[in-house]
Amino acid sequence: MTEPARLSLNTATVKDQWTLTECIEACVRHGIGGIAPWRDKLIECGVDEAARRIRDAGLRVSGLCRGGWYTVDGRLSDAVVDDNFRAVDEAEAIGAECLVMVVGGLSPGSRDIVAARELVAEGLQRTLEYARLARVPVAIEPLHPMYAADRACVNTVGQALDLCDMLGTGIGVALDVYHVWWDPDLAAGIERAGSEQLLAFHICDWLVPTNDLLLDRGMPGDGVIDLSGIKGMVDATGYKGLIEVEIFSEHDWWTRDPDEVLRIMVERGRSIT
Repeated sequence: MTEPARLSLNTATVKDQWTLTECIEACVRHGIGGIAPWRDKLIECGVDEAARRIRDAGLRVSGLCRGGWYTVDGRLSDAVVDDNFRAVDEAEAIGAECLVMVVGGLSPGSRDIVAARELVAEGLQRTLEYARLARVPVAIEPLHPMYAADRACVNTVGQALDLCDMLGTGIGVALDVYHVWWDPDLAAGIERAGSEQLLAFHICDWLVPTNDLLLDRGMPGDGVIDLSGIKGMVDATGYKGLIEVEIFSEHDWWTRDPDEVLRIMVERGRSIT
């Protein structure tokens, strides 16, 4: 059983219904222990104001979404580097336990995924040098291979850990079940990461059928992912972080009363052993 105090609300789960302030207040109302803001919601609220409200509510910040996108300009541009530095500053200001990185896919017009991955490694190194000074852990989020072209050319836990091992301290992995549940090497990857490199754990579910590969995630328990099994692997590492619920659901959960969404989120959390 996962008690609500162990859960964290990723603000994407109710992105169309609530502001960050409303999300913070609702976490307190439902007994949820943490929050994970997206940067647009954070900026809308104001970083300092958000930090104060989160602190006053007694919430942990399981992560800030997101940095990365190193390949968007076809090179490691000053604009991309500077944006990632700002993301580090924002994560530090709100006490985020990690900065989640969606690293970017192929550069515009490119078919060279090897070059994309080299650019990602370079970008992560630049960000990490800055993040270490701020004591903000950087968490690579491997995305499902269907996103390799446009969102993330790092697609397995093993790939992410290879980058971590190459880059050194202060970097680890954000494990999102939506992206990694299918991986035949998942158990080995989680064990390899251990509690030191496993920085975040995100849950939702994979629906069958899935009507939109980006915007049709399921609430935990509504799909085919073995959430209890994966949580067991994560627990075995000694992971003590929050369990973050992140659901993109344009035609279902984003249309519902947000308090109902959180009530069901808490209920489903309790069903995950």
